Amino acid sequence: MDQHNERPLLSIIMPCYNEAATLPQILEQVYAIELEKEVIAVDDHSSDETLAVLQAAAEHYPRMRVISHPANRGKGAAVRSGLAHACGKITIIQDADLEYDPHDYYALVKPIVKGQVDVVYGSRFMGSHTGMYFWNAIGNKGLTFLTNFLFNCWISDMETCYKVMRTDIIRDLSLESNDFRLEPEITAKVLKRGHRILEVPISYIGRTYEEGKKMKPSQGLYAILALFRYRITD
Repeated sequence: MDQHNERPLLSIIMPCYNEAATLPQILEQVYAIELEKEVIAVDDHSSDETLAVLQAAAEHYPRMRVISHPANRGKGAAVRSGLAHACGKITIIQDADLEYDPHDYYALVKPIVKGQVDVVYGSRFMGSHTGMYFWNAIGNKGLTFLTNFLFNCWISDMETCYKVMRTDIIRDLSLESNDFRLEPEITAKVLKRGHRILEVPISYIGRTYEEGKKMKPSQGLYAILALFRYRITD
């Protein structure tokens, strides 16, 4: 059987919005990882050359699919679009801005491959990091504390991008958030379904707002409301 018809180990979903400058480097890093994988990149109606960069990359890299949104819908919507096409046994969400290092994939997927757990989070606060703003860090800690309180768990980084799990599990979550409320939604639904979350340390190099960081203080309030909502509902 052609190896490209076999089910890969990893489906890497990459939401993209105005990331033309960093896409060549992050794709090079992702494809340097020696694990069977597919990449599903979703352009969320960027205003720069993101879509053109992705389409050119798909001509070069194997098992890369490009999806384009006709209007900007948000990270959550981009992840759902990518997930609809995921064929891998394990799904990883990869931001395109170089803050997260794909070399951490090995540590993230190993516990799942070994059958120890089904869900692994990469914790920025357990690993090496730089460039995180003080108030962003405090906000992350506050949201994580609220998560631990509401769901009787003990994790250190609820807002991490690296939420890694078996593809059938993330599909079963029936995700609905369009924006950054995706992060608390995933965590709340994973915990309510009784899955244990194993955290492993990852490296993190945060970018500045001048470099295109998209997080805003208002998103913290939305995340709080999402946590309470998903604590009460499915």
